[in-house]
Amino acid sequence: MARKTLLGNKIRRLREQAGLTQARMADQLGISASYLNLIEHDQRPVTVSLLLKLGKRFDVELTDLSDDDDRKLAGGLREVFSDSTLAAHGVGGDEIRSLAEAAPNAAKAILELYRAYRLARDDAQSMTLGLPSGTTRRMVLPAEEARDFFHDRTNYFDEIEVAAERVVREANLPPGEPWRGLVDYAKAKHGIAVEIVEPGPLAGAVRRYDARTKKLQLSEILPRASRRFHLAYQIGQMEARKPVDMIVATAKLASKETETLVRVGLYNYFAGAALMPYAPFLEAARRLRYDVELLSHHFGVSFEQACHRLSTLQRPGDKGVPLWLVRVDIAGNVSKRFSAAGFHFSRFGGSCPRWIVHEAFTSPGRILTQVARLTDGATFFSVARTVAKSAAGWREPPTTYALGIGCELTRASEIVYADGLDLEKPGNVVEIGVGCRVCERENCRQRAYPPLQHRLDVDLNVKGATAYGFKK
Repeated sequence: MARKTLLGNKIRRLREQAGLTQARMADQLGISASYLNLIEHDQRPVTVSLLLKLGKRFDVELTDLSDDDDRKLAGGLREVFSDSTLAAHGVGGDEIRSLAEAAPNAAKAILELYRAYRLARDDAQSMTLGLPSGTTRRMVLPAEEARDFFHDRTNYFDEIEVAAERVVREANLPPGEPWRGLVDYAKAKHGIAVEIVEPGPLAGAVRRYDARTKKLQLSEILPRASRRFHLAYQIGQMEARKPVDMIVATAKLASKETETLVRVGLYNYFAGAALMPYAPFLEAARRLRYDVELLSHHFGVSFEQACHRLSTLQRPGDKGVPLWLVRVDIAGNVSKRFSAAGFHFSRFGGSCPRWIVHEAFTSPGRILTQVARLTDGATFFSVARTVAKSAAGWREPPTTYALGIGCELTRASEIVYADGLDLEKPGNVVEIGVGCRVCERENCRQRAYPPLQHRLDVDLNVKGATAYGFKK
């Protein structure tokens, strides 16, 4: 908690962005220039009253002055400097934290450079193995870049929210039963006819839109919640095209493939915002204390759709509990990750096997909870449950994922799943890492790889908790 009140670098950046000298900013805050200088150099903590003055005078959210962004950047840098190519330079935790706090743009540039390096290395390995040059680039990079795009923006887009709210008003959509209203709106406003069809004509797709005939075909295998979502998605392509174009144009994405993936994600965002309008959904989330099942019933959406929407409630001045969201398959592959709560997801390797998200597969359909502490001391309350995508027929098995959502431990009491748990009891805290390759926890029985930043210490005559002993 003490470290969170030392916000010198953030306040200095805020002052520089406003184009103020220390004397001018100090005068506006009612403090001396020498005191502000001590604050900017982390020689004095920031008091609550001063934080309130900063928020009011400079129109900044107090949560924006937290160290969540710095912690995420530092986590990414730890992965980078743990690579065997860089580990020999001995860049330690204090230097990494200082870089993330004092020069966040430089830290982001390092992450981008390292991502490009890994891509080039993977391409070279593909060529060595006789694979077509650039295979890895085409198959992996766009998805990763698109995922980072949403993650880095805390998965909130006000322009899309506004467009969705306009459609909800014009179509007079009732919560929980919007299907007829969406169908009528699509027909009256855009001339789109909706048809529910057997899977065969769609050739494996679940949604197909023909711009020439203005016919939207949805597969009958889709559950009702998914039909509503796909119809709202199609309306979003008509109603939110301008804000989506603007967002993509300013994002400076590396490829057309990434741009397309980001557009899909933004239209999905529109669909969620139309089915779960911001203000009513946030009010219901607070009233129901983030009970995902009750929210999904109330708004007629799936468990996953409700979880996803909960991770987007970051409107300035009216935020919900900042939640991270992750979706993994049974092999541990991450297909969704968003973080409004400062949780650091591994960018360059697998996640920790001690994390509750992976355990969810052992108890299908049940909600599991966990208090997890990362190696940097940040502690989170996590909720996980499996979800299954329905099969298209006998020969196609259902697809099962594990969904995880979570928040900082200090906000856990606002969530119903924390009721009755002793969140502060040391024995209830599970020590986890970002991933084995960067985790320095010793004697972990579930370690799959040795940490890259330390040398192995293997004794032929001693069997420890793990096969990968190491020297710090």
